[in-house]
Amino acid sequence: MPTVDLVADLGEGFGAYSIGDDQALLEIVSSANIACGFHAGDPDIMNATVAQCVRTGVGIGAHPSFPDLRGFGRRAMDLTADEVRNDVIYQLGALTAFASYHGGTVSHIAPHGRLGNLVATRRDYAEAVADAAFRVNPELIVLAQDGELATAAAGRGLPVAIVGIADRAYEDDGTLVPRSQPGAVIHDPAVIVERTVRMVCDGLITTASGQDLPIAADTVLLHGDNPGAVDLARRIRAELIRAGVRIAPVAEVLRAKQGVS
Repeated sequence: MPTVDLVADLGEGFGAYSIGDDQALLEIVSSANIACGFHAGDPDIMNATVAQCVRTGVGIGAHPSFPDLRGFGRRAMDLTADEVRNDVIYQLGALTAFASYHGGTVSHIAPHGRLGNLVATRRDYAEAVADAAFRVNPELIVLAQDGELATAAAGRGLPVAIVGIADRAYEDDGTLVPRSQPGAVIHDPAVIVERTVRMVCDGLITTASGQDLPIAADTVLLHGDNPGAVDLARRIRAELIRAGVRIAPVAEVLRAKQGVS
């Protein structure tokens, strides 16, 4: 029986503003990427989100980004690798403290937005993020696409979970089509569900050019900040289960791959 993690980006409000229905998503996902204050989130939101994850048994993950609150972490910034490393340590440390307070642990790290895109192709940024993760917690799971971050993390002995993103178009080289290009984001729920089931069960996803791209997704990213997101997430979970897939936090997925109970 295939096993996969379902993860969503949570805690991405700020102050009086909220994005997405985190409460509903926590009933669907098995892991959460929690904003750590640099692109979204604040101490109150981080505290509440972590507490909910602990209560519901959802895996806790850090979602660090560039310090770009105004741009939601989606803009490139001319930072040095040392700055990237220190910013990741800062954000990971904050979330780890909230997790400890509530009796939980941070199990994984998943860079957000533009930083998440760049660590797939920029070796210096990938090494910076991997170094921060390893030095803070050498057992921390790194969620990444195939690319530089996955390589840098594996080189340090960190466990790596490959992320599949069914509502984003892929290039033939496995990178995501930039959001600035037409068709980068897929909106048809039926297409997204079909792509997700095929990705998990068959290990394939169709690229923007129509080619079949092999993908070994350990976790599927569900976006929760757009209309209909919760209904789509429920549908994806239901169809995966109908296809014989077991849903579990990413740590369990990796243990299952290694044959460890």
